[in-house]
Amino acid sequence: MATANKTAAAKGVEQMEQAVAAGKQTVEKAINTTREQVEKASTATLKGYDEMTSLNKEQVDAFLAAANSLSRGIEDMGKSYAAFAQASMDSYMEASKALLAARSLNDVVDIQTGLARSSMDAAVNETAKVSEVVMKAAGEAMQPLQSSFNSMVSAAMEKASKPVTL
Repeated sequence: MATANKTAAAKGVEQMEQAVAAGKQTVEKAINTTREQVEKASTATLKGYDEMTSLNKEQVDAFLAAANSLSRGIEDMGKSYAAFAQASMDSYMEASKALLAARSLNDVVDIQTGLARSSMDAAVNETAKVSEVVMKAAGEAMQPLQSSFNSMVSAAMEKASKPVTL
């Protein structure tokens, strides 16, 4: 009986290790996908640069600065997601080990309740972090565009305020 329990526990640990390995592959795929998307966005931005040669340099620079800010924001979101996924996998692994060591149904219920509570708290915290990253990226992206717009308006107002000479 003891040998059967040890074998079952060993199989459980092996399955958990396989699940963690699969989780790590998923996180790596997410990071690679995010990196590819950032590279595509950068490539599209640079391709669009050729089409905007008729715009003045300040406007193009503002657009590129905004695109770079957004790219950094997307990369930060990808890193945040990867860290969250890794922390979740670690938490689930710990809970799985605790479940395998549980001695009663009450222990199992307590472990599951704790896991559910901590998972919900982590999800709420992660949502707040992602919201913060998004707001920061949006603010940073808008800053160069707003500066460029203000400069264009100032230049237009200055031209408009001068008398027309014939």
